[in-house]
Amino acid sequence: MGENIFLFVPNLIGYARIFLALVSFYYMRTDYVTATWCYLISGFLDALDGHAARYLNQGTKFGAMLDQLTDRCATMCLLVTLSVFYPNYMFWFQLSMALDVASHWLHLHCSTMQGQTSHKFIDASGNPVLRIYYTSRPFLFFMCAGNELFYAMLYLLYFQDGPPIFGIVGMFELLAYMTAPIALAKSAISLVHLIVASRNMAIIDGAEREAASQKSK
Repeated sequence: MGENIFLFVPNLIGYARIFLALVSFYYMRTDYVTATWCYLISGFLDALDGHAARYLNQGTKFGAMLDQLTDRCATMCLLVTLSVFYPNYMFWFQLSMALDVASHWLHLHCSTMQGQTSHKFIDASGNPVLRIYYTSRPFLFFMCAGNELFYAMLYLLYFQDGPPIFGIVGMFELLAYMTAPIALAKSAISLVHLIVASRNMAIIDGAEREAASQKSK
């Protein structure tokens, strides 16, 4: 019998992430402590499954896709909740969701059409911003963690300001201000992501049309 991909350790961690995310979604309106802990632990496990995949040599396409979908869906559902809590800023939350999903989907689809083995493959001649984003693990972790922390702090701020820092500002509010530039930079990178992927798709289209034209002659 062949290996059961679905029972690989990184994928089991992925299922745990999904379960924790679902619990978080369920309690987001009623129990912010449970919701926050489940959401943050699910996010922490995102780093753990990658290490497990490399250590155990259990990296799979299914696992990579599961990881991507869990990330996108978790952030999207948190932003849906923030749209309810802060209706005046709904448009910006919607824009962030659309940009995040569209950029990652188009980039992943483009990479697949180019025959890359990983959605994180970056050509050395490609865009320098994306090259750093995907080749520097510390930078990637910093950007993703900072982005998630910003939205998590906005969520917590709906309920309370957090423990006071020097008697001036609440911890949640301070962290929200500190991570806001990271979230903006992450959105800017997503925009670059979308533009580069769109250009790559156009290149693929052009090459296919030229090949079809040459064949018809």
